[in-house]
Amino acid sequence: MFDSHDELLTRIHNDLMDGYDEELEMEIEDRHVDALGGELDPEALLQQKESRRTYFRELFRLQAELVKLQDWVQATGHKVVIVFEGRDAAGKGGVIKRITQRLNPRVCRVVALPAPSDRERTQWYFQRYVPHLPAAGEIVLFDRSWYNRAGVEKVMGFCTDEQYEAFFRDVPEFEKMIARSGVQLIKYWFSVSDAEQELRFLGRIHDPLKQWKLSPMDLESRRRWELYTKAKEVMLERTHIPESPWWVVPADDKKKARLNCIHHLLSQMPYHEIERPGIELPERMRHEDYRRHQVPGEIYVPEIY
Repeated sequence: MFDSHDELLTRIHNDLMDGYDEELEMEIEDRHVDALGGELDPEALLQQKESRRTYFRELFRLQAELVKLQDWVQATGHKVVIVFEGRDAAGKGGVIKRITQRLNPRVCRVVALPAPSDRERTQWYFQRYVPHLPAAGEIVLFDRSWYNRAGVEKVMGFCTDEQYEAFFRDVPEFEKMIARSGVQLIKYWFSVSDAEQELRFLGRIHDPLKQWKLSPMDLESRRRWELYTKAKEVMLERTHIPESPWWVVPADDKKKARLNCIHHLLSQMPYHEIERPGIELPERMRHEDYRRHQVPGEIYVPEIY
């Protein structure tokens, strides 16, 4: 898969650095973007440094547009569902984090359902997803969705052939009903190569902060790569309908995939900036008889740092 052990270690190192960049994004502000790069050797890593600068500039610009989109959705009462599917370690969680990072969680929320309970297994298959659909002025992001039946349930033998075929018979009608109710449904499949998935799994194995992301199901999906490929191809062919077409995001480069997906998402709605009324901070009311009570020192969190 890789030409040498050194190349593999270099790729794992670069993948770990991407993970550290993810944490940096949570703290950095746009005005600090020119300070990125730290003490990196400018001769050896100039291209990498400039690439990171470009990435952050574009990310912040697109996130500013997402805030405008959020305001427009609220103002117009638009309803949006965005489905994120793809192989394990394809980067779905990364783009979801970038979309929601600066948005109001009361407007834009993520739904990541666990495995169905014994009771839910006896329900109509789509029943547990319906309560999470949006009301007016809401955006819902499904981190995996009802398409579990077409992927993991089929490959791992968690559903019968009859249930599998019933899903393909029902899902176009289900999604047409969603569309008729006024909900815009956008579906993304994140595509990652065999070699890149192997690299990301190895990175998770070597990073103690990410080992929790590796479940036995993830490891088994690695072994059954070809079966997942066949299941994906059938799913795309049988559920790509005009009311809710699939959009494939090439995701071997995680940062490009994030930018491309967000850019495409923004293009799917005719949003525009909503004028906000001016905000003035009111004067704090003060009363001469007000006295602040002393807080007992023992209940303060110790100042270790």
